[in-house]
Amino acid sequence: MDWFNTMLASMLTYCPRWMTRPFAQPYVAGETIEDVLGTIEDIINQGFSATIDILGEHVQTAEESQTVRDKYCRLYEAIENINGDCTISLKLTHLGLDVSENLVLENLSAIVQKAREVSRGITIDMEDSELTDITLNMYKKTVAGFNQTGTVLQAYLFRSLDDLKAIDSPQLKLRICKGIYRESSEIAFQNKDEIRNNFITLVQTLLKGQGTAQIATHDPILMDSLETWIEENQISPDRFEFQVLYGVPMGNKLEKLRDKGWTVRIYVPFGEQWFDYSVRRLKENPQIIGYVLGNFLKN
Repeated sequence: MDWFNTMLASMLTYCPRWMTRPFAQPYVAGETIEDVLGTIEDIINQGFSATIDILGEHVQTAEESQTVRDKYCRLYEAIENINGDCTISLKLTHLGLDVSENLVLENLSAIVQKAREVSRGITIDMEDSELTDITLNMYKKTVAGFNQTGTVLQAYLFRSLDDLKAIDSPQLKLRICKGIYRESSEIAFQNKDEIRNNFITLVQTLLKGQGTAQIATHDPILMDSLETWIEENQISPDRFEFQVLYGVPMGNKLEKLRDKGWTVRIYVPFGEQWFDYSVRRLKENPQIIGYVLGNFLKN
């Protein structure tokens, strides 16, 4: 059955969007701000935290980037009165990095001003390796004026440990993930065990340093290993949190972490650009195909 689900996941790329939508629903919290607010309310009511991402990247005009900027500002206004822990995550290419760095800085500054007004955090997501330097530079400029700013490092890149040491500070809020972009063996680990080992090294180095670790993984081996290390080293719960993508099956692992009094944050994407994101998630977790088909047959 696994091979069948995998085949269907690959075929969805070529299907009409109306056909793909039922399979996308577990991963995407709708298309509008109203849609995502309902999902966030459910997440917070279950005792979890959240971060919201408007789907999209690589806009090609200043006008498009400004439209995205305004959507993020409206989103901050919408989450101001949420009774729970909710932040926002965004990508620099979604704010016009392909157009110019000045445009990105202008758009980001406007969004950060709104984040400051409502006192909600912001994370600057990491993209492919060619954008690592500019992303970290933008982070440094932003965190200097708003200490609720975070960013991301990817465990498969050789450079990430040096990058971590360079930006470590008491203000550092750093999401560590494996990385999803295709990168050359000249700059990135290709072996799963090597990536896992570097991920653990990054988290442990961060928690031995000054910053806060946001442990973003669905890998049970990593989660169990770091959970044990955190407990053995009596790391304070305010120094770390676990993060997962909305809709990815995790059994009861998240509830167990939550019940320890630890923060578990769900990364919730929404927006009109749901199709490409959902197909990528379905290819990574083709068992969702069987789950959705099973529900159809029951109805």
